[in-house]
Amino acid sequence: MIRKVLSRMWSATLNSRKGLVFAFRSEQAFREEVVALVLAVPLALLIGISPERKMQLVFTVLLVMVVELLNTAIEKLADRLTTDHDKQIGRVKDMGSAAVGVTLVLALMTWLFAIAERMGLI
Repeated sequence: MIRKVLSRMWSATLNSRKGLVFAFRSEQAFREEVVALVLAVPLALLIGISPERKMQLVFTVLLVMVVELLNTAIEKLADRLTTDHDKQIGRVKDMGSAAVGVTLVLALMTWLFAIAERMGLI
């Protein structure tokens, strides 16, 4: 039983790694978000006034990456369904893009709030 669970976990880990590598190699936006994460970690340590705030700052960048991965998956699947222009598929892709945009706004607002907090403005 334990061997089966560990085997499934290992397999899931390998699949996740493959997905991350594919996204990094094929998606410029994801590569930019990886750079943002690398910059966010030390900046969060400087800007966040509490451990919780520091975690929030890093987690918002990770959340953008999660939504970007889901958006990429939707786009790749949609492109696989048909190469013809399809209005409905276009709308689905636009909604995925909008999800990334909303998440970016959330991250930006979180970072601006933390910066204002650090500066004593709030």
